Amino acid sequence: MEKFAILARVEAKAGKEKEVLEFLKSALPLAEGEPGTLRWYALQIGPSTFGIFDTFETEEGRKAHLNGPIAAALMANASALLAKDPIIEMVDLLAIK
Repeated sequence: MEKFAILARVEAKAGKEKEVLEFLKSALPLAEGEPGTLRWYALQIGPSTFGIFDTFETEEGRKAHLNGPIAAALMANASALLAKDPIIEMVDLLAIK
């Protein structure tokens, strides 16, 4: 059962919104390859604001994701694509349907 999650919010630089959107969509195969990541969502919150929400059964799965290829790729491209550092929040899930 999912107990842990990560909520990450990223703000695209002006003119880089499409690149951030495509980057997030391209990360799906990487998430699919992470056995500890149960669910992975890429989302658009506003015109230049995007997010990632992912869930995990264990804290170890969450830590593995934070140290995995998606986070590495995001940080490697952050200076070119993002207006500011991502906001990353550790979430404990209270109820799930």
